[in-house]
Amino acid sequence: MPAKDAKEPEAASDKELDTETPSRPDEPIDDLVTTRHALTIKRRKLNYTATAGRVVLRREVHTDGTFDGHKPKAEVFFTSYTVDGGSADRPVTFAFNGGPGSSSVWLHMGVLGPKRVLSGDAGELTPPPYGLTDNLETLLAHSDLVFIDPVSTGYSRAATGEKPGDHHGYTGDLETVAEVIRLWTSRNGRWMSPKFLAGESYGTLRAAGLAEYLQTRFGMYLNGLMLISSVLDMGSIRFTPGNDQPHALFLPTYAAIAHYHGLHGDRPLADVLAEAEEYAARDFLWALGRGARLTAEERAEAVQKVASLTGLSTDYVDRVNLRIEHVRFYTELLRSRGLVVGRLDGRFTGWERDGGVETFDHDPSMTAITGPYAAALNHYVRTELGYSNDLPYEILSRRVHPWSYKEFENRHVTVTGKLAEAMRANPFLKVHVASGYHDGATPYFAAEQVFAQLQIPEELRENIEVKYYEAGHMMYVHEPSRIQQSKDLAAFVKAASNR
Repeated sequence: MPAKDAKEPEAASDKELDTETPSRPDEPIDDLVTTRHALTIKRRKLNYTATAGRVVLRREVHTDGTFDGHKPKAEVFFTSYTVDGGSADRPVTFAFNGGPGSSSVWLHMGVLGPKRVLSGDAGELTPPPYGLTDNLETLLAHSDLVFIDPVSTGYSRAATGEKPGDHHGYTGDLETVAEVIRLWTSRNGRWMSPKFLAGESYGTLRAAGLAEYLQTRFGMYLNGLMLISSVLDMGSIRFTPGNDQPHALFLPTYAAIAHYHGLHGDRPLADVLAEAEEYAARDFLWALGRGARLTAEERAEAVQKVASLTGLSTDYVDRVNLRIEHVRFYTELLRSRGLVVGRLDGRFTGWERDGGVETFDHDPSMTAITGPYAAALNHYVRTELGYSNDLPYEILSRRVHPWSYKEFENRHVTVTGKLAEAMRANPFLKVHVASGYHDGATPYFAAEQVFAQLQIPEELRENIEVKYYEAGHMMYVHEPSRIQQSKDLAAFVKAASNR
């Protein structure tokens, strides 16, 4: 049973608990808990209701052509925030992170929700037990919010007797998250609300797929997608043999990280990026494609150019044949200082046990922020949201692997066609793309490349906006970026709501 706290969480309403199917004594039921809160933003008091808990998803069962009812398939944890007194046509944003295997804690408590983590930033980390504070820039001021944890992340689990693996793949994941969105929208009377999806990392791939799936399966048309640290085409970031594209698309990010660590002197970042982008888009791709056909002079010129941009030695660039795999770069860049740099955020540095390793054992940017976010969520969900569950809250679960991409057998994983189809069918669908210059997992130049190839009419390109931040994958851990990103997301929602 949910534990009560000073805020006296209320039992969920009949509407919230209604599963639309009579439950048997041994079946799971929704365990939602509702609490009331207030937040003061610029002298304006924002009263809102939070609902946290697990909703039971069911599948229709047919045996030999006979309908056998609805069988529980999963219990999915979500946290929703709705402004009190808001109209039924108020915008609502459904948010999730990526991984695959990540809970929604990062977007929830990093940038969008009414509370945010005080984790510090690169070089200025907050020590345990960390902190939690009101988020005065929360998107809740402009949109209701629903944070969804996919199966096996957070408190979400497969139902008893069901296979978790059915949800651990592209299609199964889409169907599960889409069902949560449909149920929440229907049970809360929000079909006439402007609807948005906010995804981060793999969550952007999920969001793009959902835009098309929600349209074709339920007739649910969205107003906008917020794609944070976007990756819609895995071929643009996967360093696989014979795929030279990532080597070029990561080059500007390598240059940005090198610049941050002082390897470009006093040159402005914009100048460094412009040079790296120009070379990556033209001459570098040509050089990689030429392979052994490069003359000695051409090869030497390419080696020198790549070394100057990345901050690596010409000897290293030559030895790896101009092809710098990303984790090897993060391990090599500051080796002379005894440091490795972060993959999720190249501004972070850390120590490695062995100064001679080829690839680091851990990502210092990931380890720096995991503790603060885990502590904040586990504290917040019990003491302020009144939800109690003895399961571990899976911040980033490895149980989802191997993730199934069976739908993409013999080709690389991409949802660009799905997004283009959704935009062509719904010409009012707006897309916001947020990229961090120091994001070494989903590089900004790769996102640019993918969106440039999107097969949509020229007039629909006006529906896409791109914002850049001098930070990494979770750009909101950098305070100036968090403030600006919050403004950008608010403006996007307001403009795309058509209100």
